[in-house]
Amino acid sequence: MADRSLRGIRLGASSLQSEEGVVFHERANHTYVCTQCGRETVMTFAADAELPEAWECRTCGAEAVRRDGDTVVEVDHSGDKAPRTHWDMLMERRTIPELEELLEERLTLLRSRRGAQDGARLSA
Repeated sequence: MADRSLRGIRLGASSLQSEEGVVFHERANHTYVCTQCGRETVMTFAADAELPEAWECRTCGAEAVRRDGDTVVEVDHSGDKAPRTHWDMLMERRTIPELEELLEERLTLLRSRRGAQDGARLSA
């Protein structure tokens, strides 16, 4: 068994497979320009891949848009939805008068409990 062990090989350091018979896919480089800091990032994609119009800038995290030659691609944000808040979702289910009524019910309940607790403290 000892004569079959793999001595001197670090795990994960290199692959034991050869590249014989492997056909690499064609690649193309595309440049993205940040709208905030102006940094250019070159990304490599497959030649036939559908390219995203925007990419996240590695430096500042803002939106970087793809540059084709000397022109910059216009990104269409008309389909983007604004995130809904808890208040927006609540307002879809309730009206302001209903919310005021619920608030008054809860306040009455809390006040009655507080009064019962205060009375128990005074009698003890």
